[in-house]
Parts: sequence; structure tokens; C-alpha cells
Amino acid sequence: MSSPAPASATGTGPDLFGPANLPYGIYSVDGSQPRACTRLGDYVIDLGRLLGDPVLEQPTLDAFLAQGRRRWDEVRGAITEALSGGLPADGVHPVADVVLHLPFTVADYVDFYASEHHASNLGRLFRPDNPNPLLPNWKHLPVSYTGRAASVVVSGTEVVRPCGQRMPAGAEVPAFGPSTRLDIEAELGFVVGVGNEMGTPIAAADAEEHLFGVVLFNDWSARDIQAWEYVPLGPHLGKSFASTISPWVVPMAALEAARVDTPVQDPPVLPYLAMDRPWGLDIELEVEWNGEVVSRPPYSSMYWSPAQMLAHLTVNGAPTRTGDLFASGTISGPQPDQVGSFIERGGGFLEDGDEVVLRATAPGVDGTRIGFGECRGRIAKARP
Repeated sequence: MSSPAPASATGTGPDLFGPANLPYGIYSVDGSQPRACTRLGDYVIDLGRLLGDPVLEQPTLDAFLAQGRRRWDEVRGAITEALSGGLPADGVHPVADVVLHLPFTVADYVDFYASEHHASNLGRLFRPDNPNPLLPNWKHLPVSYTGRAASVVVSGTEVVRPCGQRMPAGAEVPAFGPSTRLDIEAELGFVVGVGNEMGTPIAAADAEEHLFGVVLFNDWSARDIQAWEYVPLGPHLGKSFASTISPWVVPMAALEAARVDTPVQDPPVLPYLAMDRPWGLDIELEVEWNGEVVSRPPYSSMYWSPAQMLAHLTVNGAPTRTGDLFASGTISGPQPDQVGSFIERGGGFLEDGDEVVLRATAPGVDGTRIGFGECRGRIAKARP
């Protein structure tokens, strides 16, 4: 038995989840087993029932991601074709009636630092006497650190205020307790579908064979814990307590119309990072803090391309796996109302009960726009 597509789900008008988008997620309804889905307008469509593919009846996208780009393209085409006809009556649910889950198993997680504006803002803040706010390596390689995959959570998950060591102003010894400088970092996360073998790097020109899609990413940051611990080995407990992603993975195929050139990379990069056209994405984010939009970071301003990040991540022969996630680093533009972290705003950190929501849109085909959903988190009181 089938039913026509709901009128509000046809993708006409300003619908951010029309046929140009078709993101992937994992849903359940009324306590059912989680299954793969896409979203059309205000409706979730069960992909297993729509296409009859057992791989899309599983509780994560892992097996589908591992099938590779040719299969990704085939499935996207099959979804488009199927949605033009009838839909399975038991496979269509209002998005408000479902629970959305972590869409894939996060295998490994790396966080980059790819915004020149963000890096410069922090350089001026932390090294005010240095005439160059960027460190010497910044324009030669995409700076990054390896984070904790187990604490990547789906939108809507409560974020408990972290505890750790911090050095109070004027003190001679550190204190232990809840972070008092809890911050956000508005980012994008890039999902690896097919990895590489150990010892075989991914060339920047080949990154698109490995990159499946994009999620919104909030890298919650305890600035006081981070400031005390990060020398000499970089972030640890100030970052590893939680990172939130959106439940919808927007496929790279949906973002073709959003491709733009990166800013000019000067000095020229080393050969393994060189591309005929280093590409970025024209994705406009917004940061909402307790119901008020406080910033609109533009991803188009990011200095390093996602392809260059993946090439750098693997250039030493490090392997990647299905479900690897690398984040862009904080997205900040040149204007004060385009910063992706609160520390760049000059003051004000998160209190218990505060809620932050990231949203984003990008150009789609034929003049449409596509959405990424929400990346939402509320701060809970520290636990003893």
C-alpha cells in the first residue's frame, strides 16, 4: 500500500529539506528499532521501506557509508526516483513524532583549526605583543589535534559542565572544580565513508571518493581547563567532555551548488596540499544562545579546504575508517558578528541551563537552499 507525498513535503518554495537536499539520518518512532531515513519537508521517510534495501534497515549508516561513492550516488538517484511516486504508508512520519539518533558510529575524531580569522582573533587575544597573530606553521599546514570519539553525541543530548584543574587569577597552585569559562565552537564536521589503508595517504584530489557528507558540529570548550593543560601537548580535558553533531548528514552530492574557491593561499602550499582549485563551501551558519541569534559565521571564509584537511590527516600514512569524523575548527568571519566562539566576543560564558543551537543553510540546485537541521545542546550542572 502506498500514499502520495504530503503536500508540505514536495520541496516547493523555501523548503530547506526539498528534493535538492535528501539528507541521511537514523530514526525511531514509538520505541521501534532505529532505522535509516531521509527527510522531505516536515516528514521523515523510512529508506528501508522506500527502497527495499536491507542495508538501509540497520540502526546506523555504517554499512551504507562503507559501500563507497558509486553506491552512494546510486542510492541518491533511487531515492529521488522513488519519491516522485507513491510512498509506503507505514514509512512516512512527521518529523515531530520521531526520535533522531546518532547517525553513524564515530570511529576516530580529529579537530582542525582552519579559520584564519578565528586563529588570528585568538592570537591577538593570547599573544597581544606579537605583531603576527598567526603562529609560523599556520599557513603551511592545517593545524589539528586528535579528539575523543566516544564523547561525540547527537543534537539534544544534555552537556554536563566539566570539572578539571584550572589556575585561578593570581593563584600559585591550581584549583579543581567546575569550569567557569565554558564556551562553544561552531564548526562543520566531515564524515569519512570509505577510509584508506595504513601507509597509503589520500591525495587531496581524491578526497571526494572518501568524503560522504557534512554535519553541524559544536565543539564545547572549557577555556579555563584548556588554558592550564594545553602546554605542551595541546587540548585534552578542556575539549574531550562533549562534542555535539546534528542528526542529519547532508551528502556531498547535495552541496555541489555550494562549492566556492577558498581564500587565496599565500604562501603557496607544499605539493601534497596543492590543488587545481582548492574548494570550500558557501554555508551560512547561525548561533543561537538562549533564543537569540548572536552570530552568523560564514564557512566560505575558511582558509583550508576539507580536501586538504583529509590529505594532511593521512599524509604520514595514518589510516582512516568508515565513520571517521574530522571537524573544521571554529568558523569565524572577518566581522564581529561572524565569530564562532564566545571568547572572541570579548566576554560572557555559558551558565547552567543555557542552551545553544547551531543552524545552517547552503545553496542548492536551481536556486534552492538546503538546510542542515539543528545542533542543539543545553548545559547541565556539574556532577560531584
